[in-house]
Formats: sequence, structure tokens, C-alpha cells
Amino acid sequence: MKNKLLYIPCCLLLIATVGCNKFLDKEPDNRAKINTPEKVSQLLSTAYPQGNYQAFAETMSDNVEDIGNGGADGLINDVYYYRDTKENQQDSPESFWYACYSSIAAANQALETISKVSNPDDYKNQKGEALVARAFSHFLLVNFFSKFYDAATASTDPGIPYVTVPENVVIKQYDRKSVQYVYDMIEQDLLAGMPLIEDKAYNVPKFHFNVAAAAAFATRFYLFKKDYPKVIQYAGLAIPSGNYASFLRGINDPTSAYNTITDVTELFKVYSRTSESSNLLLVETSSVWSRNYYSQRWGVGTLKAAEVYPRTDQLTGGITAYKRYSISSGTHQLMPKIDEYFVRQTVDANFGQPYVMVPLFASEEVLFSHAEALYYTGNTAGAVALLNTFASKRISSYNAATHNITETKINTVFPVVAGETSSKKLPSVIQAILYYKRMDYVHEGLRWFDVLRYKLPVDHNIKKGGGTADDHIILAPEDPRKVLQLPQSSIQAGLAQNPR
Repeated sequence: MKNKLLYIPCCLLLIATVGCNKFLDKEPDNRAKINTPEKVSQLLSTAYPQGNYQAFAETMSDNVEDIGNGGADGLINDVYYYRDTKENQQDSPESFWYACYSSIAAANQALETISKVSNPDDYKNQKGEALVARAFSHFLLVNFFSKFYDAATASTDPGIPYVTVPENVVIKQYDRKSVQYVYDMIEQDLLAGMPLIEDKAYNVPKFHFNVAAAAAFATRFYLFKKDYPKVIQYAGLAIPSGNYASFLRGINDPTSAYNTITDVTELFKVYSRTSESSNLLLVETSSVWSRNYYSQRWGVGTLKAAEVYPRTDQLTGGITAYKRYSISSGTHQLMPKIDEYFVRQTVDANFGQPYVMVPLFASEEVLFSHAEALYYTGNTAGAVALLNTFASKRISSYNAATHNITETKINTVFPVVAGETSSKKLPSVIQAILYYKRMDYVHEGLRWFDVLRYKLPVDHNIKKGGGTADDHIILAPEDPRKVLQLPQSSIQAGLAQNPR
């Protein structure tokens, strides 16, 4: 069925110095002259979603609770209640939709430019980056705004428009097609782009799809498809020789910045810095999540903190080394990882725009994906070995003899419970992997993808106060609200909305 997608990137920045005045009034050949590999690279700096999904993805997940006090941001409130948001505001699903399609437009403009040059070999790296970046934005869109990939239904589940040409009109006809089609197109772009990427082409590789980051993306893509041999293949490319110990955050290392920095305001800056070996791809996003994730009523309270990142680790028996802080008289819990930098409108202005640097891919995620794939391909010992590597970087005063994780310990701590719909229904080793992954990625929204992958229920409590029992909002495993609603403007333009 043909549908219209209302897509208005009216101020797409073709390069950093080009404004958006009357962008749609100009013929393509009269726009900015993008005629060198350097200018195409500059254009590609906008080919990454500069909207932040952490706020809404984390708030939808089972990592948050009703703390009972704190701010009451309308967007966070709607997301916690699983109400469709209808405003294109900062950190909203709708703003993220447009941010992704804007980044896709930049990638497509770069690819069109490259297709017309007389010396295409000089643009190989730019072409590779554009293809992988285009694939990634569509990957995020399809996983948030369509049913999660299921090989049994993907050919009939509605996908999202896969855009492969530059936009030059406000409203254009698109075929939404299927989730399977979108995944096939993602795979095509990803596999075509990866071999063209070379790290030497970048001044700061971690701000681009470098070799390791592209391989990390492939690792996640094939994990979602349940193609586990390919997960193992690309994890090996992301982390050379499987040397995870050299690429994980040194949370428990007494000499690392995580422990030598005592000023918490400075500690926030450590997590997303380029010098952190764990970070594979960083992107700047317009966001106020750094203010909201520990100040809103819906967040990590004392009960959820004990569940998500307990002080005493269940598997090793050791003390976790994470720096965590209690604020608002101890009701709000946080890990110092989401940092804001504020850009003033002018040097003397007291207003401007807040930004958050987001690690889109990190080594820890690759390890967890690799461990899952090893388990599902019959190598349980290999999966357990990776969990031990992870624990060696997260347990204070780690001792391999006393903190060693074994399959027996895992089966005891995480038994499979018949009839469960929660994570307890999963194999014990998978439960253990998700336990550590949830702990390590709290506040970042990655947990939501695991909720979708494994069709886990979510229970959001609503405090009533006065000793009255809490109300609860239960998101069942197959609840249609797990699929974000398309923006109202797109629906009004004719794009089929998701069922409710």
C-alpha cells in the first residue's frame, strides 16, 4: 500500500557552514557545492541522529519506577504511562523520528554526490560511512516504530519507509512495506558499506562509523536477527582477538579516572569521552536527559536500584565497583554517566542549547552480544568465560579464585521458572548476561531493546501515598504499546498508524 510520509527537513545542514534559508526553493545543483571528499565528510557529520532516544527508551523500560517525588515533565510522564506522545519536543519519540530521517537525508545527499564524481575511488571511505549511517538510522526507526523483528511475522509486519534518495519536496509518496524488507535493506547497506571504511580517513574516528563501530553495529543487527554465527564473526572484528579486557571500562581499577576523580561534576564527563577505550562511536545529541534522569518522579529509586545494580553482586558475591549517588534525600539514585554541555546562543547570553554526548556503541555491549551468541551456538563455557572477563572489571578487589563465575553458580542464582513471562523464563546463562547488561547500561535506554527482543513484561507502579497500595501499569509481552506510534503529522499525511 502506498502511503505519504510527511517529512520536513527544512533546515537540513548540508555542511556546517550552510544555512537552511529557502532550502526547498533551490534546485539541487544550486545548493552548497559539495565537490571534494573533505566536504562530503563534513556533510556526513550530520548523518547521525542528533536526537536522543535514551529518555523515552529508558522510561518505557523496567529500569524505572514511581519514586513519589521529583519533577513532572510532561513527556516523561506520558512515556511512563505508555501514552502516545503528540508533541515534537526535545527527547520525544516524534523528534527522534525526524532526527533519524534528517540524518538519512544527509547520507543520501552524500551518496548522490559521490555517484556523480569522476574519481569515485577518492570517496570510498565516505561512501562506506554514508551507507552504514543510513542503515543505522533506519535500524533505530524500525525497532522503535515497528514490531520487533520476528522471522515468522516480519514479512507481514508493517515497517517504516526506507529512504534511499535525497529529499527535495515536502510530501513524497512512500511504500511502508514490511519489517523484513527494512531489515533486508539495512543488511544490504551495511554489508556494502563496511568494507569501504578506513579509520585513517578520520581525524577523530570515534565520531564516525569507524571499523570497530561498524562491526559493533553488525553485531547488534545480527543479534536482533538471531543469526548467531554472524554475531560471533562481527564481534571478532569489533574487538580484535577477543581482547575484551583491554577495551572494557576500568570501573574497578583504582588508578582509572572512575576512581581517582573525586569531584562528581568531573566524573560525569568521563563516561562519554573519546579517550575511553570502551567507546566505539559517539554522537552529539540535543537533549535535556542529563537533567531529567535523576530529577524526575519517574526514575531509579531505592527499590529499583537494589534490583538493577545491587551493591553486592549476585553471581560473584563481591562488591560492585560502580560509583553511585543518592540525591533528593536519598530517594533518587544515579550513576554519573549522562553529562550535559551547554552551548550559549552568544558568548554573553544566558540562554542556549543543551547537548548530551551519547556512546551509541561500546565494547561492553559487544561482549554481551558475543556471550549470547556463544551460548546459543552451544559454547556455554565460552559465554561464561566472557562473563568472568566482564566481572573482572566490575568487582572491587577482584579475585579470580573467589569471584569466579561458574555455570553451576549461574543455574543456582538464576533458575528457570516454568510458566513465567519475565526474564525467569529464559535460560539461566541468558538471564545472567541480561543481569549484567542491565546493570551496566542503566540510564542509557538499551534495556528497552532487551525487553522487546525477549518479549518481557514491564510493571510500572504508580504511588498513591497515604499508605494506600500502589496502582500498576502492566505492559504485557505482546502489548501493542511496545511499538511507538508514528508522529501525528505523518499519520495525518496518510502514513498508516500502528495499532492500539
